[in-house]
Amino acid sequence: MTSYAPPSDWPTDERTARAVQDELRARVVLDEPGPPPGQGHVTGVDVAYDDERDIVAAAVVVLDGGTLDVVEEATAVGTVAFPYVPGLLAFREIPTVLAALDGLTADPGLVVCDGYGIAHPRRFGLASHLGVLTGLPTMGVAKNPFTFTYEAPRAARGSAAPLLDGAEEVGRALRTRADVKPVFVSAGHRVDLDTACAHTLALTPRYRLPESTRRADALCRAALRRAVDA
Repeated sequence: MTSYAPPSDWPTDERTARAVQDELRARVVLDEPGPPPGQGHVTGVDVAYDDERDIVAAAVVVLDGGTLDVVEEATAVGTVAFPYVPGLLAFREIPTVLAALDGLTADPGLVVCDGYGIAHPRRFGLASHLGVLTGLPTMGVAKNPFTFTYEAPRAARGSAAPLLDGAEEVGRALRTRADVKPVFVSAGHRVDLDTACAHTLALTPRYRLPESTRRADALCRAALRRAVDA
């Protein structure tokens, strides 16, 4: 079984984190299509915080890519050991996410993060960072477009429009429900943007957000409540 653990020299200050981010960003792979939608495993990742107590809870939920049934789930609770710095949020979250992944016995398959891949000011959001560290194919599906711009896609489900940083396409605004606000999809690592969008549609048969995200969100919130109560 693969073991997931953060590097022993995990950064604790902004200067070191930016240097690590620059180094790891060069390892992102964007020229692989990634696993086909509707097959294998798809794992949702999400985190929840209690800022007063500096507690972070992470959840990972492995789904069957065809049926969207839950195969396995795991949680981990940790202490936030990195300051809040825009663009460096992954350094607050990834150690606990890796601990949750380490609790799985199933192959995670494709990992879907509630956040960003290369749709990030430094082109290295949580999904890309997690992918490079684990070697897993990863992608991001965010609720908001961060600082980037887009033209509203057509109203029909499946319509999409480029998410732009100037003239550069960093992701897509994708309509998962007709006449409902789009989600914002970006490639993370070892998945291209077309495949990431196809997976997002496969994961949203009923709701705006992917089932992977919905289930991981509920699980991490419950884990945080238990930790705070304890």
